[in-house]
Amino acid sequence: MSVSFYDLTIGSYVQILEGLAGVLQKGADHFAANGVDLAEVVETRLIADMANLHFQVTSVTHHSLGAVRALESGEFGPPKYPACGYAELQAMTRQTLDALKAKSRAEIDALAGGKVVFKIGGAEIPFTAQNFALSFSLPNFYFHATTAYDLLRMKGVPLGKRDFLGAMKVGG
Repeated sequence: MSVSFYDLTIGSYVQILEGLAGVLQKGADHFAANGVDLAEVVETRLIADMANLHFQVTSVTHHSLGAVRALESGEFGPPKYPACGYAELQAMTRQTLDALKAKSRAEIDALAGGKVVFKIGGAEIPFTAQNFALSFSLPNFYFHATTAYDLLRMKGVPLGKRDFLGAMKVGG
């Protein structure tokens, strides 16, 4: 059995974004109960030279919905998201989920044969649509989702792997 481009992209993005939405909500509840300043949380980093929670969450959006837009347009670039607070990151995650869920299987599967050029600085990196999704978008998406989870876990939010995974596709 082959797996559709829709399942590889939208299916993967939605599962982990739903998990991230839950992780962010657990974080909000934990921080409210413990009097933690959410502005501080948004600026939290694992280490000084690594990007903060804001960047991690916006990068999850960029490497999911932004990646789908790149598959549609043929061009992808670095993320550009203005600073915002914790509640706005939660809203962005929900909006990203809604936009991805609105995509039809047929429109995403039709993008599988396309091309995407990643433009950064003066460089251009050409990809087939499938290679862009499988070797660039999805790995970056998982990296930033994992790092957001790790930052909240480091801040004391009681999370486990099942929180990260979201609703798994079970059954046969």
